[in-house]
This record gives sequence, C-alpha cells and structure tokens, in this order.
Amino acid sequence: MDIREIHTPVMLERCIELLAPALQHDGAVLVDATLGMGGHSEAILERMPHIRLVGLDRDTDALRIAGERLARFDDRVTLVHTVYDAIGAHAKGASGILFDLGVSSLQLDEADRGFAYAKDAPLDMRMDQSAGITAADVLATYGEGKLRGIFERYGEEKLAARYARAILAAREQAPLERSQDLVDVLVAATPAAAQRAGHPAKRVFQALRIEVNAELSVLARAIPEALDALTLHGRVVVMSYQSLEDRLVKQAFAKAASSTAPAGLPVELDEHAPRFRLITKGAEQAGESERAANPRAIPVRLRAAERIRDDQRSQVA
Repeated sequence: MDIREIHTPVMLERCIELLAPALQHDGAVLVDATLGMGGHSEAILERMPHIRLVGLDRDTDALRIAGERLARFDDRVTLVHTVYDAIGAHAKGASGILFDLGVSSLQLDEADRGFAYAKDAPLDMRMDQSAGITAADVLATYGEGKLRGIFERYGEEKLAARYARAILAAREQAPLERSQDLVDVLVAATPAAAQRAGHPAKRVFQALRIEVNAELSVLARAIPEALDALTLHGRVVVMSYQSLEDRLVKQAFAKAASSTAPAGLPVELDEHAPRFRLITKGAEQAGESERAANPRAIPVRLRAAERIRDDQRSQVA
C-alpha cells in the first residue's frame, strides 16, 4: 500500500500557512524535528522548491520510509538519526522548525511495536528500537511507588495506586511481556463503573510510552533549544496531542514572548524586550471536517511563535 494512503499529516495546511512567511527566501532551512514518515515535509518541499530540509527522528524505520519518500528532492534533504532534544546541533540558523509530537502513525499501526493497547504485541514502546529500556523492562523492575508515580504524572490516572499494586502482584506469577498481559491485569483491577468511562489501559499505556522515551524531559530541553536556534523572523510550529506536552510548550512560548525587565522599571530597555511573539491565540485545534476524516487530529493542539528580536545567543554560527 502507498504510504500516502495510510498516513494523513495532521493540520497540514495550517502548518504550511504558519511556516510560509519565514520560508520565502532562497536557501531557507526548515527543520522537521519529528520527521516521522515525512508527510508534512514532503508537502512543504513540493510547494517551496527553494528551501532545504533537515529532518530529525529517533526511529530508524521512520527515517528509512521518509528517506524513500523524499528521495526525489535529492540534495535538498538531510536526514539525521537523533532524538530531537539534540536540535540545537542541527537547527542553528533555521528559518522554520516543526514539531509533530507524540507517537507516530507508523508506530501506532505496526502492531509489533507495542504502542497500542488494542493490539497484542511485545511490550516494547521504544521509538528508537536500537536503544533504551522497553515497557516490559519498566513493568518488571520498577517498584510500586515508582509505577504509581509515572501513572499519576504521565497518565493522570486516578487509579494509579490500584494499578501499580495489581502489576506487582501479577508479575510475581509471570512476567508481563505482551500488551495483552498488561491489558488483562488492568481490566481485572478496574471497577465496573470506571470501565464505562473509557478503556482502563489508555492512560497507563500513555504513561509507559512517555517514561520509556523520556518524552517530557526531551521536550522540555528541545523547545528552548529550538527557539534559540531560529534566525530573526524565523518561526516554530508545535503540535501536541496531550495536555502535559501542550503545557510545556505553552510555558516555554510564554517565557520567550515575555519581557525580562525587573518589576517596577520605568522604561523597558532593549535587552529586556521579548524575543518572540505568539502567532496563534492560545492553542488551535483541527477543524470539524479534519477531525471527522482523520481521528488522529482530534486531540491535537497547535501553537506557533516567531522570533522578533535577535541577540548574541541566536547568532548564526
């Protein structure tokens, strides 16, 4: 099947609209910090034949697929296998930066990756399958308190303590190595009334994925690095799919778009002026028609900002 038939880029037209003003000049560089299967990047390269792309991804399968998809753009494309908190080393002087956060279509659709609770598979959940611990490792080695903590923090799960106890009891009998093993434990530990509110595994699987891939700590490092890397009038667009991600992005953007002048200073000096302006008013959502056609667009929250002041930290190397 053609990859374009199974991968629909979320909020594609809005992303292009927001990035376009920063990419008008010859030699403009777009950094796709979460390349995935390259859907957003392909569309932008098609419409803007004068730009170059640097695509980052930690998933070697995604890089292979994106490489094949973008091969026709030849030397306009550079792909890098890296976690996106290394963006500072690859985006200095970029005109535009795009983040499409969370788990990709490829990772969700390939059952053997273990991201989806509805598909039985090994509990891996690593975005980069060449490194790091798996979800099965977490379930086998973390203590009750630590499991409860990640379920509460990363999954905002009200039954975190109950689930942590159930997992410890279950692993005494047999290791939890497959997604169905974990689903069975969670369902058995969930009161009937709570099951009617949604699948018991949804938040726990999210929490495990975030823990395995250190997603929030990576994001907390990456956004400031991306902002510093942008050239004057460069723009960054970030799409988040859950509240914890969006909160980090919102806070980082708000800080960059705020004055650093001490309280009570009668006149704001140039060095205290905001470095960025917010382009979007709050977080934008996909339109009704897109949400109906592409369910993965339902939770998206999009924010964008533009550099309006240069400083020594942002000089192009």
